[in-house]
Amino acid sequence: MSAAAFTLSRVSHRFDDATVAATALCDVTLSVAPGEVVALIGPSGAGKSTLLALLDGRLRDWRGRARVLGAPLSPDAPPARAHRADVGFVFQDFALIDRQSVYQNVMNGRLGRTPAWRSLWGRFGERDHMAVAAALHDTGLADLAARRADQLSGGQRQRVAIARCLAQEPRLILADEPISNLDPAHAAKLLALITGEARKRGIAVMFSSHQPELAQRFADRVVGLGDGEILFDRPAGRLSDDDIARLYYGRARGGAGLRVVGQ
Repeated sequence: MSAAAFTLSRVSHRFDDATVAATALCDVTLSVAPGEVVALIGPSGAGKSTLLALLDGRLRDWRGRARVLGAPLSPDAPPARAHRADVGFVFQDFALIDRQSVYQNVMNGRLGRTPAWRSLWGRFGERDHMAVAAALHDTGLADLAARRADQLSGGQRQRVAIARCLAQEPRLILADEPISNLDPAHAAKLLALITGEARKRGIAVMFSSHQPELAQRFADRVVGLGDGEILFDRPAGRLSDDDIARLYYGRARGGAGLRVVGQ
């Protein structure tokens, strides 16, 4: 059996500054299998972005144990270059270079798989160009390859961000609120694009969302996060209205009650 795409064991993290200390993650234990699509839902401030940042190797000073794609993560040091190449991240704000073309932005996804001296001089290899061409085709951007990123609509820019991630040829995709700026119709199309292309390639995905109905529609599992804690972890088909009510309102439908961790 293949190793898990990632495992977290009793992971905790606090944000501390001169005026406030807040628990962002509290005793989180979670495992995702290769090729599995998992949605992470919860209210603002629940810890979703913090959890994704940890898996991406950008979070420091956390406690617990974490392994991503078979390698341990350190709370004190950045991950190895191989980790950066194998983990793709789709940012909420797209993180494109406006003055570059669509093609160049997507090619940036290949930087982690190209020797530094070659990328510095823009000397990408045949495999790099093939990966970019495939990503542009699969995201419907081939006709826009020469257009500058700052000339695109919001939906097109998000597709470029997805294409860049796919061109990277990751083994794990993390997506932080990838549909938050889109209307429901475009949001569904983009989630279908991310999860559909990932499933074709056997890539594990974890995406965060404020829209439980879309999470249930496109994910295999739905994990509810509240105040840094996992409140439930269910197959998407078993997610209930009471789960959602407890997660967002602290009670089940029709009555008061404490939040309950689902199994």
